[in-house]
Amino acid sequence: MVMVNVNEVLEGHVTLDIQCLDRIYLNGYVPNLQVGGQVVSFMTRHLGYRIPSPAILEKIGTAFRRSVNSFAEANHVPLIRFAKEDRKIDVMRRYMAAQERVGRSGVVAVGVAQEYQNVFASAERQGTNGIPWFGFHKADRRVTCFYFYLWDTDFGAAFIKVCAYFPYPIKVWINGHEWAKRQATHAGIAFTELSNGFASCEDPQALQEICDRLGPGTIEVFFQRWLAVLPLPLTDHDADAGYWWELSMRQIEISRTLVFDAPRRARAFFEALVTDNLDLGRPETLEMVFGRQIRRGRLRRTQEVFKTKVVTRDTDVTINAFYKHSRIKQYLKDGRALRIETVVNSPDDLACHRRLEHLPELQSKARDINARLLDTERVGQGCVLASPAFERVAQSTLTEDGRRAPALRFGDPRVMALLGALCVSLTALGFTHRSLRARVNHLLGTGYNANQMSYDLARLRRNGLIERRPHSNTYDITAEGQRVALFYTKVHNRLLRPLLAADKPPAPLPLRRALSTIDQHVRGYIDDARMVNAA
Repeated sequence: MVMVNVNEVLEGHVTLDIQCLDRIYLNGYVPNLQVGGQVVSFMTRHLGYRIPSPAILEKIGTAFRRSVNSFAEANHVPLIRFAKEDRKIDVMRRYMAAQERVGRSGVVAVGVAQEYQNVFASAERQGTNGIPWFGFHKADRRVTCFYFYLWDTDFGAAFIKVCAYFPYPIKVWINGHEWAKRQATHAGIAFTELSNGFASCEDPQALQEICDRLGPGTIEVFFQRWLAVLPLPLTDHDADAGYWWELSMRQIEISRTLVFDAPRRARAFFEALVTDNLDLGRPETLEMVFGRQIRRGRLRRTQEVFKTKVVTRDTDVTINAFYKHSRIKQYLKDGRALRIETVVNSPDDLACHRRLEHLPELQSKARDINARLLDTERVGQGCVLASPAFERVAQSTLTEDGRRAPALRFGDPRVMALLGALCVSLTALGFTHRSLRARVNHLLGTGYNANQMSYDLARLRRNGLIERRPHSNTYDITAEGQRVALFYTKVHNRLLRPLLAADKPPAPLPLRRALSTIDQHVRGYIDDARMVNAA
């Protein structure tokens, strides 16, 4: 059987390599309506009421709900009430398709749902003068939400969800690939489509430049353009006083798509990738599923412990690597392309602020993560370590500034656990003292304290295997660190450990018989030499 190598698949067989924002899910919020005092100020100073009362907010909400019904009726837009078990996009798909055939921007339907939202609740208290007054605080309440499903000539299918209760939070969903397709069409660039992506393009460089253009300005224009069309609970008078929505990032998917010259190349990549990474670092959660329910064991779960999940359903393979609230996923796209996607559920995970203006920084960091993950996988199947490099790490040496770099001796249980922890693919996102210590402790199986972790981080840095990010407690593994960690772990896990256990099951019976024969001959030589074992 010919072994397929990831590097062999990637070299010379990729016809298109495109990086693009994929699904973009945003929060719309009113910055000066986030605490109780601001609610009181809104009703008294802005609206002119003497007593801030929940009845005022109810009046605004009722007017908004009526305006939505009037909007739908006047524009002949279907008003659909979602059932609890409905998958909303499936319900709306036929309306989206109809509007796309028309080829004109418009509201295709309005969905109505009851959902839990973080809104303001009120508490009534009695004043010393006998007059009641109200306090306002945030709470999760089940309220009415309106989904305005849109078809936009620039973005294609999208929706804007508006909560009908104060402070009227908004959600916005758009797709970066769909935007890029329409911009490429406008620019006269010929391409063929993948589902939610590109299969080929006559001018890949121009297409990449289009994908790079999608940023906060374009998204903000889309958002404000549709707010001018839709019925809203806030008015122009409110906007003039500074009460209007701004956008922040809720979930951003940053993708890299590599299209292969033949579908078998894509399948070969995943076969090689899964085979090579099943045991490296012994991921805490590794699930192989063939169209069946995933069963979860009783493993200790720590939020900062890295977790890798490989899932196969039928012929589709997905690899997920989790870090805090975010993850990296890899999967086959339409059977012919590799999609690497960093899904950021909290910009804090990448040390970014949440406001939309910070999207370029987030996208840059996520693209680096996608690149590091692919580099890690390529190094994993090309880890031939030169002898001088091995000797430098395995023995104590001096750094360029004269400091001692302690040895990382092959076979030492603590060293093997430390480097095994660095093999987990999620190190592409970086790691901290705490997260790496949890992984090492799990692999080592014995006590491993914070002081030991600090010492090990220091010797990894002095040997050039990791680097610390500026002004941060997060570390990244270097290219040489990847090679050393994978070399140590592969040699130990795939050569020494199997060979040392080759005389016992599950080693093949012919191998065990051959080793038994060799053992008998060795014992015969020992007996002939009249040498006896020490007592």
